Amino acid sequence: MPSSLHSPQYDIFRSMLIKAREEAGITQCALARRLGKPQSFVSKLERGERRLDVPEFVLFAQALGIDTEKFLNDFRRALLAGGRPFPESA
Repeated sequence: MPSSLHSPQYDIFRSMLIKAREEAGITQCALARRLGKPQSFVSKLERGERRLDVPEFVLFAQALGIDTEKFLNDFRRALLAGGRPFPESA
């Protein structure tokens, strides 16, 4: 099974985060400043070189002004629309 860092499911999550940032009209640099992190933090997240854990996701969403519950519901719908949202158990 591929690592969760490089899974199709995580790619969807990352794409949605990038879209949310772009729709908010916020640059990577501006988002990094809001988070108190270097720009490379945001860049690595968006490129899939680093995972975003749940507490970081909440802060990320707050910095973007997005509703976490709506985002996660949209993410769930995107997974289900893909046909097979999660890898089968071994």
